[in-house]
Amino acid sequence: MSARYQRIQAMENDYSLTELCRAFAVSRSGYYDWCARQPSVRQQANEQLLEQIQTLRQSEEACYGSPRMTEELQARGYQCSANRIARLMRAHGLRAQAQPRFVPCTTDSDHDEPIAPNRLAERAPPAGPNQIWLQDLTYVPTAQGWLYLALVMDRWSRKIVGWAMADHLRSELVVRALQMAHTQRRPGKGLLVHSDRGVQYASRETRAFLARHGWEASMSRPGNPYDNAWMESAIGKIKGEVLGRTVPADHATAKRQLFVGIESWYNQRRRHSALGYQSPVAFETQFRKN
Repeated sequence: MSARYQRIQAMENDYSLTELCRAFAVSRSGYYDWCARQPSVRQQANEQLLEQIQTLRQSEEACYGSPRMTEELQARGYQCSANRIARLMRAHGLRAQAQPRFVPCTTDSDHDEPIAPNRLAERAPPAGPNQIWLQDLTYVPTAQGWLYLALVMDRWSRKIVGWAMADHLRSELVVRALQMAHTQRRPGKGLLVHSDRGVQYASRETRAFLARHGWEASMSRPGNPYDNAWMESAIGKIKGEVLGRTVPADHATAKRQLFVGIESWYNQRRRHSALGYQSPVAFETQFRKN
């Protein structure tokens, strides 16, 4: 019966109450009683949850569907189940905000530099940090022109451990990202560093950097992005959830947004289903405690 009353309430500005009560086969007195009735404890709790969901959707958490939204609410002290949050979001037309995909080509694999074998395919999944790193390049559109972003990710925790930005795709961009990762993590020899076959990763400068630290190169099979799917996924999340559909006015603005997005959002706060809905930093912190 309450569903009928709710529909009447929603349409009361467009039709007379007499017409609505007749159409939905309810009495005016019953409708007035329903309007005067105080909401139940559960209804009040649902309203609080919905208000919090709406607040979260004004920030980066707008990308969350019901499973991640449930984890976020529970972490904030709300008692709720995944089914309950899914029902609330569905009832109010709230969905994870999907972002458009951009697919320009940043990989130039038509070169004469040496290609490393796909050693990643032979390795067991990492059991701790600094065993396997993944690399990739992507572009960021701005009103000033393309900005290019090089990323290094720890395969184990999904944490972005190194990054660099520039208005070019020269090898030094890749080396700068690796240098940042080395400074932050100080991994030992034997680290596997996987990338696609792009000329920047096969270049003499990049190979020399890996050799100097005793790291081993690995490259995807030709034309197979699935070999580096974890990195591709991270790039999609960083660009889609940090920049969304907006186009930064210039490179400086994009760099500021990406800095905050990588360090504050993606590494510190974004919940990953593969990590038990923890952020990369929380996942690594939990590992060190154990």
